[in-house]
Amino acid sequence: MAVDPGAPPAYKTLTVSGSVDGGVLFVEISAPPMNLLGPELVRDLVSLIEGAEGNPEVQVLVFRSADPDYFISHVDLTKVAEYRAEAAKLVGEPSIGLLFRHLSASPLVTIAQIEGRVRAAGSEFVLACDMRFAAIESAVFGQFEPAFGQVPGGGAVQHLTRLMGRGRALEVLLSAGDFDAAVAERYGWVNRTLPAEELDGFVEALASRIAGFPAAGRAALKDRVNAIALAPVEDFRRDSDLFGEEVRSPEAQDRIGAAMERGLQTREWELDLGARLGEL
Repeated sequence: MAVDPGAPPAYKTLTVSGSVDGGVLFVEISAPPMNLLGPELVRDLVSLIEGAEGNPEVQVLVFRSADPDYFISHVDLTKVAEYRAEAAKLVGEPSIGLLFRHLSASPLVTIAQIEGRVRAAGSEFVLACDMRFAAIESAVFGQFEPAFGQVPGGGAVQHLTRLMGRGRALEVLLSAGDFDAAVAERYGWVNRTLPAEELDGFVEALASRIAGFPAAGRAALKDRVNAIALAPVEDFRRDSDLFGEEVRSPEAQDRIGAAMERGLQTREWELDLGARLGEL
């Protein structure tokens, strides 16, 4: 791992710190200009997951962002085939949904420490993590795929319905809007919110505590919880296939093109993306 002076991987979009001996690695996401989930970030995540799963000393991964405005904004809509191909290197199929489900099913414990915006596949990434803690002042959540006529392909339908219940999941998905951290906490999107100044300390203490307990029991417990709460692979595959089909449809391409012309995938325009999509 990157904290091992022996052979650190050459990540382009991730910075890894922490102590392998302590069992906790902190992973900072940095994919300028706005942390889009593109081929390089997916490639790095695949490498990170493979390396961490292959190292018995690594127990907990904590994901953070170097960008205060964007945790992971969403997928790069200009490189769908490319990032899906990178996911296939770990899961055997070109599917972000199956990559994220792999992370959920992994014996690793994963924690998302969220500041800034996390939408669409960004939201699905943090939903794939075992726990989510958000800064009350800055975290913003959204699943905007329905604004383009698409079913979210990375697991949002499966996770949000189980976490929120049918009515709230439909509100989130059908509205394609932005939800602040307070609502996200109330709906179950995150475990809890905290003031930004308290977030580091809380997450670090929790991660260290979890890593200090026996690994075998932790893995067995996660497996049993997943047996109850994690949707089957087939459901993730179906959502992924639907997204792959729908993103290529003429209607989706027309709406994506119109949004691109107005500023989609640019930092300033997407700061208020939920409101802007309602104007398309």
